[in-house]
Amino acid sequence: MFRPMRRSRQQLNDEETLAVLAKGKAGVLGVIGEQGYPYTIPINYVYADGKIYLHGAKTGHKQDAIQSCDKVSFCVIEKDDVVAEELTTYFRSIVLFGRARKLEEEQEVFHAAEVLGLKYHNDKKSVEKEIKQEWDSLSCIEITIEQITGKESIELTRARAL
Repeated sequence: MFRPMRRSRQQLNDEETLAVLAKGKAGVLGVIGEQGYPYTIPINYVYADGKIYLHGAKTGHKQDAIQSCDKVSFCVIEKDDVVAEELTTYFRSIVLFGRARKLEEEQEVFHAAEVLGLKYHNDKKSVEKEIKQEWDSLSCIEITIEQITGKESIELTRARAL
C-alpha cells in the first residue's frame, strides 16, 4: 500500500524513527485541501500512546480538510545542517502517513491537550489552567499512524557506523 523507501541504506530503524518523532518539537501536517490542492501546516505536536496529538481552533482550513478526508501525512525534521564545502546537507527526518480524527469526548480532548501541554511546559497545574481557560475554543486532533519511515543523510549513516 505504501512505497518502500528508495534509498533504503539511509533508512533509520524503527526505534530511531520513533525517537525522532518523540523528540521533535514541530512538524508539518499535510492534508488534502480544497479542490484537491495539498495544504500543509507547521504545527506543534506530541507523540504519546502510539498516536500523534495536535491542537487548534474548532474551525478552519485544517478542520475542514480532515472532515472531508481523514488521510494525512506528517513530517518532522530533527537535523538539517547545510555543509557548504561538501555541497550537501546532513539531515535526519521522518515522514508518516495516517488517519486523523477530531477528538469529540471531553476526556480524550483533555488528555490530548494535557500531554501536548506537558511536552512544552512541565508544570501540570499551569497546563491544566491553560486548558480550562481555552476549553471553549479548543479542538484536538489524533493521528493514528499507518506507516512511518525515518531517513538520515549518508554522511550521518557512515559516521554512526564508525
